[in-house]
Amino acid sequence: MKEFTVRIRRFDPEKDKESHLETYTVKVNDGARVLNVLHAIHDTLDPTLSYRYSCASGQCGSCAVLVNGEPVLACMEEATDTMTVEPLNLPVKKDLITDLVPRLAGMAHLMPKDKPVVPAKEDIDAIKPLRDCIECLACVSVCPAMSVTSFLGPTAMRQELRLALDPRDNGDRISEAVRDGLFTCTSCQACWKVCPKDIEIPGKAIEKLRSFANKRGFSFPRHQEVAALVKATGRSVPRTAESFLEQVPDVIEPDGPVRATVGFFSGCMYNLRQQQSALDAMEVLRRNGIRVIVPKDQVCCGSPLIRTGQLDYVDELMKKNIDVFRSRGIDTVLTMCAGCGSTLKNDYPNDKPFTVIDINELLTKYGIEPPAKLGITATYHDPCHLLRGQGVSDQPRNLIRQVVDLVEMPAICCGSGGGVRSGNPEEAAALGKKRGDEIKKTGAEVVITSCPFCEFHIAGHTDKPVKHVVSVLLDGYREKDKKEGKK
Repeated sequence: MKEFTVRIRRFDPEKDKESHLETYTVKVNDGARVLNVLHAIHDTLDPTLSYRYSCASGQCGSCAVLVNGEPVLACMEEATDTMTVEPLNLPVKKDLITDLVPRLAGMAHLMPKDKPVVPAKEDIDAIKPLRDCIECLACVSVCPAMSVTSFLGPTAMRQELRLALDPRDNGDRISEAVRDGLFTCTSCQACWKVCPKDIEIPGKAIEKLRSFANKRGFSFPRHQEVAALVKATGRSVPRTAESFLEQVPDVIEPDGPVRATVGFFSGCMYNLRQQQSALDAMEVLRRNGIRVIVPKDQVCCGSPLIRTGQLDYVDELMKKNIDVFRSRGIDTVLTMCAGCGSTLKNDYPNDKPFTVIDINELLTKYGIEPPAKLGITATYHDPCHLLRGQGVSDQPRNLIRQVVDLVEMPAICCGSGGGVRSGNPEEAAALGKKRGDEIKKTGAEVVITSCPFCEFHIAGHTDKPVKHVVSVLLDGYREKDKKEGKK
């Protein structure tokens, strides 16, 4: 037996104006799940504790709760000492019981055709990745778009595509999905990462629905303008000044011995909008022994088109970029844009002739010259396509802590992704404001991130400077050189 002390968020609408945390200490068997702890509290300490469960085997979704802030199934999550258990971010009926009915009632249901239809094997195979949902609503609990819009939610979109692919269904699921907020999804992937059944809703449902919507003429005019610009120029943002690619040589040699050689994929934003961040990256790489090859004929990775369902030109972009890096014998492609990195890693063919590495991963892998401490506090914003799209979280933090004192804040989408900033600017602004509020709570003097879209968007919602990780490292090196009397 083990003794656990846990905190449970309690709320009784008949007695409480606000929820509160209560602490309990119970003994449970080794390997006990969160649900076992709840049972022990209910049976031995407080029979008024209310929570929902049914199958106790991860199949019904009834027992979904937050444990230390993360959605889990109480019956499947192993209990830990000092854990905090709270209800999902949904309307609370009592204690850990949330009101699921309004969300479930809003989901589409099969509308059978007049005559029976037998699904073909290919229909069944297409639907299969979408049908494992157990309606726990963990995805709904973490969706940032739902907090500022009337978006029906991730699993509602999953259901819309499931029905759209079912030949037995008679509904117009594409227009319904657009009506219910299809283009408000920021592609943050939070829904996928908390799904106990690992349903990849953003890529396997929402982006497919958007591609169907595009073919039906539902794409937003601003998204169409971006697609037209990519086709005309190879870039998703217009040229307003000298590009990064025009400012650097084809090969950037390091100051000392070559520790590694990479090909640099700049991305559209760092090439044409935020060139200084990319130039800072070259200085940091040069200082740390990284030889950088910069192919000048690279083009947009295709992410802005993939995320908005405009797929006609994507294969051509992919082929162009693969050929560009292959022709130079590059076997490692380096990115500093979270969206580009995630796209190159996850959307490009698995048999591409190179591996893709984010700059935070590269600098962590080879280690860096220690910079000087700047004596300031900073907070770090996790880009969704770096944290969830690439699984990169510790590396930027380890680099940042070498230069500044880091103050953490919740990892929540800033609102710039998924075509939302261009297509739904009011939603993007609302999510940006929420980021600004969190930044203010930290008391940080600087905001650090690792994505040009986050960098650009957050800068409009805080009075603090917003910098890429490499720019802060470069500040540390310059301070070090200053102290050592170097020019």
